Amino acid sequence: MEFKIIHKSRECRGRLCEIETPHGSFETPVFMPVGTQGSVKAVSPEDLQDAGVKIILANTYHLYLRPGHDVIKRLGGLHGFMNWPGPILTDSGGFQVYSLSGLRTISEEGVTFRSHLDGSTHFIGPAEAIKIQKTLGADIIMAFDECAPYPSDYEYVLNSVRLTSLWARKCLELMDGGNQALFGIVQGGMYRDLREMSAGDLTGMGFEGYALGGLSVGEDRETRLRVITETMDFLPEDSPIYLMGVGSPEDLIEAVMRGVDMFDCVMPTRNARNGTLFTTNGRITIKNARYVDDERPIDENCQCYTCARFSRGYLRHLFMAKEILAYRLNTIHNLYYYCHLMSGIRQALQEERFTNYRNKFYELQRGGAVE
Repeated sequence: MEFKIIHKSRECRGRLCEIETPHGSFETPVFMPVGTQGSVKAVSPEDLQDAGVKIILANTYHLYLRPGHDVIKRLGGLHGFMNWPGPILTDSGGFQVYSLSGLRTISEEGVTFRSHLDGSTHFIGPAEAIKIQKTLGADIIMAFDECAPYPSDYEYVLNSVRLTSLWARKCLELMDGGNQALFGIVQGGMYRDLREMSAGDLTGMGFEGYALGGLSVGEDRETRLRVITETMDFLPEDSPIYLMGVGSPEDLIEAVMRGVDMFDCVMPTRNARNGTLFTTNGRITIKNARYVDDERPIDENCQCYTCARFSRGYLRHLFMAKEILAYRLNTIHNLYYYCHLMSGIRQALQEERFTNYRNKFYELQRGGAVE
């Protein structure tokens, strides 16, 4: 992986960068749709490309359980398996194991857990996480980490940081060449000093990029922004910074302003399947009766496939009838919205008008009815 800073904003900590991988390059700030099981739900790779997606995320834990990383390798690696030509990032599985709190046991070596699919027992530690991700063949892979739940007391989070650092070093030792970039994940809960400790440990090891983990786990937005702001002070400017699992449009703008480069979240795709659509003037709930005769597109400022062809009235009909097409069309729109938002942010950073872009965004959001 090659990381290049193209432009640093004079208005904020935001910057325009380029990351080159074996499967192509992309500019940051960037949003990565989540393809948990080797597929971004409801859409094809061509839909993703048409929406402006440059890089996607896949999930190590889920692909390990089904169909298995060795199966994927035999079928062409993750890129060939899902027919995605661009860059792929895989998470380490740490967050998914965290979510299995009642089905896991944590030790110095890693995590023993029971599968959410069939109850079978499995073990993932640093060696297993790296082996699985190497086999999958993603361009950017993540070190195995221990994500503390929220809220957690200081001693628990301190031990979480210790384990994350221990496992991160082991992950680095297992990277014997190859063309995959390894990112370390900063933990530390909501405690400033523990975030500083975790960031110090990881930056001392020398990863190719750094991620902010352990957020969007139940904390309020003010706390989340405080932790992002504080943690960014402890991370190097010459490496890409990735904020994991945080992804409302407002969150993206605020985190870019604080220097974050990469994002992923299920929000655009999950909301699409639930009938919530993002527009220039806020969110709309397509099932509402007011849209039954509405001839307008979702967003009159949008140029996506869905908005160019279909009315709100038709989309409401599809959603209420539970037609599968509703999920595809809604998802295409929401992903296009997110990609267009990031494109606008990049252009605003380049042209030194990010403050104005941010103010205009909130002005338009306040002017629309959030449903």
